[in-house]
Amino acid sequence: MRAERIFTHARLATMDPAQPGLGVVEPGMVAEAGGRILYAGPARAMKAERVVDCGGRWITPGLIDCHTHLVYAGTRAGEFEARLNGASYEEIARSGGGILATVRATRAASPAALREMAARHLAPLLAEGVTTVEIKSGYGLAPAAEYKCLETAKSLGGQADIVPTFLGAHALPPEMGREEYLALLCEEMIPYVAAHGLAGAVDGFCEGIAFSPAEIERVFTVARRHGLRVKLHADQLSNLHGAALAARFAALSADHLEYTDEAGVAAMARSGTVAVLLPGAFYTLRERQAPPVAALRAHGVRMAVSTDLNPGTSPLFSLLLAMNMAATQFRLTVEECLLGVTRHAAAALGREDIGVLIPGAKCHLAIWDIERPADLVYPLGLNPLHQRIWSPA
Repeated sequence: MRAERIFTHARLATMDPAQPGLGVVEPGMVAEAGGRILYAGPARAMKAERVVDCGGRWITPGLIDCHTHLVYAGTRAGEFEARLNGASYEEIARSGGGILATVRATRAASPAALREMAARHLAPLLAEGVTTVEIKSGYGLAPAAEYKCLETAKSLGGQADIVPTFLGAHALPPEMGREEYLALLCEEMIPYVAAHGLAGAVDGFCEGIAFSPAEIERVFTVARRHGLRVKLHADQLSNLHGAALAARFAALSADHLEYTDEAGVAAMARSGTVAVLLPGAFYTLRERQAPPVAALRAHGVRMAVSTDLNPGTSPLFSLLLAMNMAATQFRLTVEECLLGVTRHAAAALGREDIGVLIPGAKCHLAIWDIERPADLVYPLGLNPLHQRIWSPA
């Protein structure tokens, strides 16, 4: 097949799992046709309709933000100020703030207003070379409001690959009892989401201020019955053995993990569940216990890095900064950070067609004005993106 575009005079970090490390190729080139990669490897002679001279720049796969909550209305700046004055996340949540404050604002927003705000939240990520974004619901906590959030997420698909996730089990709505809401989730909302293709996965928040392991197990059982994958906010504030629970359901990912024990890590390794590390929330909440990175390495658990973009606990609009935070706070290496926003982030979404520069993958590229891959991780506030290539095919 004749190439439509060739990107030449480039240095590649292919993230190819068949190659060591970042899969570096110098000098390299990428050939594309129909929105898919035909070739990525050492430079060679090839004809194409269009040749893009990259001038020695680096090309990586388009970045992937695999855990966000960017469809929301309102602000939680007041809670930020309250935390500075000594209030804890749990205290704010139990007093009617936290997630429920955003629920009230999101329910009140019109679909048009909500989409406008979501597009504004998405724009800084796209400007940093992000080409795939997972977007969770969870700020509706009622059927119409949750569906509105998922439909808003899907409406952003003209700018990036959008992966909607149903997070109905985020918090208990104030107008409904626990058993009543769980029945609504399992008997109405999950079946509707599955039947209408609003999301491919169901998430939950397993924590003392949210849902118990038994309640999450109930939600996950229904999700799997309806053909939906699962993922979990696990062990962020305490060890309820959420990582092991996620692994039992072959979850795509278990996210946060600050209090996960070695048994949970071992269970994730056996199930292939990806660990999604969220340094923005760790930083914002001024947490002291970091995720068990050494155990995750020792057991061979893949680690992804994400912004956790949300209005309360991680108002972080930069995946580049999330990588720096993961390196400085959690001591990830440069290689781990970069794999964490490409190939391993793709695995956290159950995708094999993104996050790598290999034949057959989507031609999602980020072209960078950098000298070496570490230049994407170490600076604070610098965006070295030269060009973002996103192919909707």
